[in-house]
Amino acid sequence: MPWYEDWFWSDAYTQVYDHRDEAEAERLVALLEQEVAPAPDAHILDLACGRGRHARALARRGYRVTGLDLSETAIEAACTDAADEGLSHATFRVGDMREPVCHGCADGVVNLFTSFGYFEDDADDHRVLAAVATALRPGGWFFQDFLNASTIADSLGTSEEHTDDGTTIRQERWVDDGRVHKTITVRQNGTTETFRESVRLYTLDDLDALYAAAGLELVAVFGDYDGAPYVPDRSPRLLLHARLSPAPSRPHDR
Repeated sequence: MPWYEDWFWSDAYTQVYDHRDEAEAERLVALLEQEVAPAPDAHILDLACGRGRHARALARRGYRVTGLDLSETAIEAACTDAADEGLSHATFRVGDMREPVCHGCADGVVNLFTSFGYFEDDADDHRVLAAVATALRPGGWFFQDFLNASTIADSLGTSEEHTDDGTTIRQERWVDDGRVHKTITVRQNGTTETFRESVRLYTLDDLDALYAAAGLELVAVFGDYDGAPYVPDRSPRLLLHARLSPAPSRPHDR
């Protein structure tokens, strides 16, 4: 089983990332709205939406949102939370972001909280971006939130452990072969579970090249959720705004 299926399906995932909360999602969506200025009735796809905190933040602003995630557990939670808020224009479905959700149905696509670079074969990351381009209407936009590969080695730390309410979580991190790896050990109720993460360390230049190959043109780059300029050796995040490149014009038949 790929690491992301084992990890994202688990209850421990929410314990490890409980600090990534609704307030953080609202900050990121506010930046997206300011930068992209979606049309009031825009249809937005959230690829690898997880439990839907960004999708719901978008839906609260009136956008029509479709969230897609491989995890059935995450999609069930997203549907429940959206229903509890009365967000009828936020829908969620189980699916693989490497496959096109539709052809030209979306005004915009988001891929947030480093939900990219998971796959062992880099060709699968190309497939994700090709699926993004396929889903976009002409002139559509793409907004991606990724880690800043340039600062990972210095900011990781080798290990971290904390105990809260009887649960001990230990995280060990390292960089190897162009990827950042993490092992997460969760001890609670007399049991121990171990999970892992592994993400390709794509740089800004790498992503720009991947975008171009998929027919996406990079428009703007930011370094944090407040919209600060991207500084390679200092910014905590790498946020990218791209647009679907116009189709090349064809000569008139003679």
